[in-house]
Parts: sequence; structure tokens; C-alpha cells
Amino acid sequence: MRLHVGCAMWTHPSWQGRFLPHPLPPGARLRAYAGWCNAVEGNTTFYATPSRSTAESWAEQAGPGFRFVLKLPRSITHERRLTGFDDDLRTFLAAIEPLGPRTHALWVQLPGSFGPADLGTLAGFLRRLPRTHRYAVEVRHRAFFEEPGCARDLERVLAGVEAEWVPFDTTAFFRSRPGSDAERDAWTKKPRVPRRSSALTDRPIVRYLGRDDTEQTVEGWRYWVAKAAEWLDEGRSPTIFIHTPDNADALPLARRFHDEVRERVPGLAPLPEPEPVEPPTLF
Repeated sequence: MRLHVGCAMWTHPSWQGRFLPHPLPPGARLRAYAGWCNAVEGNTTFYATPSRSTAESWAEQAGPGFRFVLKLPRSITHERRLTGFDDDLRTFLAAIEPLGPRTHALWVQLPGSFGPADLGTLAGFLRRLPRTHRYAVEVRHRAFFEEPGCARDLERVLAGVEAEWVPFDTTAFFRSRPGSDAERDAWTKKPRVPRRSSALTDRPIVRYLGRDDTEQTVEGWRYWVAKAAEWLDEGRSPTIFIHTPDNADALPLARRFHDEVRERVPGLAPLPEPEPVEPPTLF
């Protein structure tokens, strides 16, 4: 039984000198982040497959209990739409091999145009993936959220290979109009779909988007605090990623989420203690 929490990235300009030591060389940034959280979204792998040496550096910086949820390259999910992917997948899997069990799941994020008519393609793709990894699928087509039959069909496809359905909960974000540039930008880019919270496996994964205002973010995640505690009581090990439009305070918010769940599940192990940030000096 374990709760993993994290953010969409392990480095952010606004964290430097506030939450993380500054300056930090690239080879030490993940290590500093791992003092705050025990998981991270691997969004960068969507845009480019890392070199094997880069993955080795990640493994050296993150302890054995740290977990990555790595997004498959867009060449596989968006450009080839899960067909003709063998070479790209082989290259990707070889590159991330040094992470070993730190790879919590490989994340198949599908475009909004990937709908119920494409489920056969998804099923064939998932069946061909090596069983050496766990898989988690994020869909954005509204039919999967609004039409019960489509949702059941997707769940059957995922259950057949023990893959998880990753919800991106933006309901709290879309409750009121945006009030900042970051919120206005997110308003046009983030998916607006109903909340979904059914776990298919013993390792559910949730992405939650709050607001720039901390209290609105905290109020919006009350549902997920209760759900995470429920999953833990059931013997599941959930992973929750905390997002805000600007992500300026996402790092301490992720820890706060973990703390709130621990209040309900006292047996939950605490997160590691962050490295202290030294105050700036004149010399």
C-alpha cells in the first residue's frame, strides 16, 4: 500500500530558490525534486525519446521508491495513431531500460479525435506491447465519458491487458471563468470532460487540475483525497499528479495532498524530507 504524488515536471523556474536549491546543474534537478515528491509525469518523452545515458542519469538521481509515468512518444500515439510503431517503440523501450522498476507505467495519451471507432486499433496495439511494463491509457474523446456503452467498451479493452484508464480531472478548473493569463491559456487547451474515478487495476493513476488560487485547488481535490484513501483501504496503490495552470506552487501542493490523505490513512508512510533551500548571500 503506497500513495505516489507528483507534478507534471521536476523543474520549474518559479521553484528555483523557493522550494529547490538554486542554482542546480541539470544532473541534480531531479534529485532535488525527489526530496519533495515520489513520482513525476514524464511529459518530455512525448516530444523526444531520451538517450539511454539520460535515463541512466534519471535512475541515479531518483531512489528505488521513486516512480515515473512516462508518456509514449507522439510519433506512436498521434502521428502514427498506434500503427506502424515497432521501430519507434523498440527505440523508446531500449532508452528507458535503465529506469527499471522506477517506470511505474507507460502512458498512452491519445488525441481527442481518437474515438470509439478506433477501439479495435487500441486493442490490437495493447495486445502487441511487451508485458514487461504496465500501461495506462488517457482518452479525451467525449463519447467515452458521456456514453455508457462506449465507456464499457473501452474498459473491456483495457481490462483485457490489465491496463489502467487515466482520468484528467478538470472539473474544478472549469467551475468558474479564468482570472489570470495562465488560467486563460489552460482554458483553451485542457480537456473539458466529466470526472471519472473508477479504478481498473490495483494502481490507479489520476491527473488533477486546480486553479492558480491555492484554496480553490484544495477545495477541488477533496473528492480525490477521499477516493485515494478509499483505494488505499482497498489495498490499491494510487498515483495522483497535481497540476495548476501556472504550476508555480504545484510542488508543495502535491505534498499537501499527500498529507491530507495521511490524515485519513495514518499507516501511510510519509514523503521524504526536502533538501533545505539556503537563503541567498551577497558573497
